[in-house]
Amino acid sequence: MNDIAISVKNVSKSFRLPNEKNSSLKSAIVNFGNHKKGYTEQKVLRDVSFDIKKGDFFGIVGRNGSGKSTLLKIISEIYKPEAGSVAINGSLTPFIELGVGFNPDLTGRENVFLNGALLGFSRTEVEKIYDDIVEFAELEKFMDQKLKNYSSGMQVRLAFSVAIQAKSDILVLDEVLAVGDEAFQRKCDNFFNAIKKDKSKTVVLVTHSMDAVRRFCSKAVLIADGKVVKSGNPDQVANAYSDIFIRESQQQGEKGQKKKTDEATYNWPMSVEGFDILQNKKKSDVVAFKEDFSLSIKVRLDKPCNEAVCAIDIVDAAGRVMLNTSTRENKGTIKIKDDAIVQIDIENIFSEGEYYINFAMKDDETGELLIKHPEIKKFSIVGNQVSKSSLTHPHVKWSIE
Repeated sequence: MNDIAISVKNVSKSFRLPNEKNSSLKSAIVNFGNHKKGYTEQKVLRDVSFDIKKGDFFGIVGRNGSGKSTLLKIISEIYKPEAGSVAINGSLTPFIELGVGFNPDLTGRENVFLNGALLGFSRTEVEKIYDDIVEFAELEKFMDQKLKNYSSGMQVRLAFSVAIQAKSDILVLDEVLAVGDEAFQRKCDNFFNAIKKDKSKTVVLVTHSMDAVRRFCSKAVLIADGKVVKSGNPDQVANAYSDIFIRESQQQGEKGQKKKTDEATYNWPMSVEGFDILQNKKKSDVVAFKEDFSLSIKVRLDKPCNEAVCAIDIVDAAGRVMLNTSTRENKGTIKIKDDAIVQIDIENIFSEGEYYINFAMKDDETGELLIKHPEIKKFSIVGNQVSKSSLTHPHVKWSIE
């Protein structure tokens, strides 16, 4: 056990959610007499077990509501488990919420010393590391201003810059990669890379970023419905998370859109013989953030269509249509004699996440729908970034061979 930093054994946790408020003694007695509990028991964690070795960069992933943040609070001794146990071998600093312990009416400088004290530093020790904290946060000009005058991004930078100075053996982080601007995220990346190389600390990271799991983590677990459903290799855990993401998006359907048909509809003697995603001329179902990509669709017709119109939707995991485009954008109608390869070059302004593509083609001359193929292709975008794809229409170019 000397090489184990954290041991989680058969941990379970539930919360009681009130169904109704007993506003009087009479209503409480009536409910008791009718054997009404007045609450619903929500099981958040169910018999969770795993070990984290010293020096591990350990990822905990799962959809919202899966129980991962509750698990992190149990590890940090904020919550107590109803069953099971957590053993900590070493000192631990939780960084569950950015800025906890900051006072908005104090200056940035005063908050550094306040948080330093909460982390166990003496005033002399904080004075020695003060310049490093301020340099990392890039807030030299603002340290004598009150924290309430800081932007949220400035507060985030200062909070994280203080937290990483903690002297503890184990650092527990919840969603830290989801905050801060792009330049600050690069600093966080450099910090995590340094920890990963020198093994000076054990890091437990809860994140929705599968790119971060693949880049930083030495091991990971996937939590779903309060249970560990996958553990070990971070690539395999990230892939399992993506599979859950896709399955849930299928169940959720297209919110606010017309109900789609599960099966492809062919109203013409034709077939789709290939549908590929290309990035840097290579086929892949994983697309790098901000790098443009292409869709290549090979279709075969048994009889020619002189005025075909092709269209695609790119839909995110929440069912929102992020791109709707057709050949009308720059090609108008296209003529297909027997077979053709239709290509769409797409500017990649999409956020990290899972997506699927709907494909359709019609005869513009007759108005006849030739093919409707929902979810013809699924793919993911990785890169721990958020873009404004819901607000901006990406540049698209259609071509045909």
